Amino acid sequence: MLIRQVDEDDWPTVREVRLRALRESSDAFGSSLAREEGFAESHWRMRLRTSTTWVALDDEGVPRGLVSLVQEPGSPEDDRHVVSLWVAPEVRRRGIGWSLLDAVVRGGAEQGASTVSLWVVDDNAQAVDLYVRAGFTRTGERQALPRDPERTEERYERHTDVAGLVGH
Repeated sequence: MLIRQVDEDDWPTVREVRLRALRESSDAFGSSLAREEGFAESHWRMRLRTSTTWVALDDEGVPRGLVSLVQEPGSPEDDRHVVSLWVAPEVRRRGIGWSLLDAVVRGGAEQGASTVSLWVVDDNAQAVDLYVRAGFTRTGERQALPRDPERTEERYERHTDVAGLVGH
């Protein structure tokens, strides 16, 4: 599996994998398939200009995973935020999630961030397990899930010391 950083000209690939992620794992994201299916090319390009994004490509070049890193408004200057992490079900438990997380930790370090952080819904045990095994720790900061206030999510963070990367 190749983990490759993409740019705005890769928008069709990012659109393909993002829409698949929303179709197959809708509860894991803050957005919806209906919303993002309506995005024009210009929106996908803008999204890729304002975030650092990686895709996981199989040997045939088919996208099997995705992750993005953003400077979240209101967050400390030395923190970057992980969004949109997703790995296709047929290739899970093969280290792809760890490889995508390693890419964002390296990317955060290259951007001068001392931490990368993310929000994870409490009932997403597989994601919590992956993040904890990849070196993320609980911050205790909690909030209601914006699109479903009956559910809660917690913020996790990881320092960008690249010596501790998983390397799978």
